[in-house]
Amino acid sequence: MTKSRNPMKPVIKVCGIQNPGEALGCAAAGPNTIGMLVGLTHLAEDGITPDEAKKIVSALPRGIRPVMVTHLTDPEEITRLAEFTGVSTIQLHGDIQIPEMKELRALVPGATLIKAVHVTGEESVTDAVEFAEHADMLVLDSRTEDRLGGTGETHDWSISRRIATAVKVPVILAGGLNPENVAEAIETVRPAGIDANSGLEHPDGSKDFGKVSEFAGAGRSINDLCR
Repeated sequence: MTKSRNPMKPVIKVCGIQNPGEALGCAAAGPNTIGMLVGLTHLAEDGITPDEAKKIVSALPRGIRPVMVTHLTDPEEITRLAEFTGVSTIQLHGDIQIPEMKELRALVPGATLIKAVHVTGEESVTDAVEFAEHADMLVLDSRTEDRLGGTGETHDWSISRRIATAVKVPVILAGGLNPENVAEAIETVRPAGIDANSGLEHPDGSKDFGKVSEFAGAGRSINDLCR
């Protein structure tokens, strides 16, 4: 069955923002959401401190949503970090489980919770359905042994498509996306949003605003590509 046109505004997210200048440059290039990696347990070259994240949030123009992306699993620790940085959207990108998600929801009832599901095989569909009952959105990402994101690797989009069809919350597709493959990824998975990090960078790890602009352009076409 063909999925009907998505009524929500597409989420166009650029992750791994490291400073206010990079955040403003990306915002001007077209995304409506930026992600900051704070509170990490796995390898990520673009992790930043809570103080740096707070400065980015303060610098963002109206209409750009800041997201705290964290590997932490302790609800109280996550709550303190979110309150300090000033975010109301938290992306749980680590191995937090449902009981802890319920506790976090009670601690920050007004926050938007995005749960990462790492698409590694058939079991990811079951995981996604279970997590979707306790999250406002899901982000489908790739992972390696030492990285929970920012791998630069795609995963099996056919599984991501099944997840997008099976759950009732919006699904954001991540994992190895870049300006060259994002249109095909959107047509295959039919997500509510897209998210990229390493595929939008210069060799030195800073964001390439030209690539960000191309990526955002594809994101704005999600509803047309998903008809």
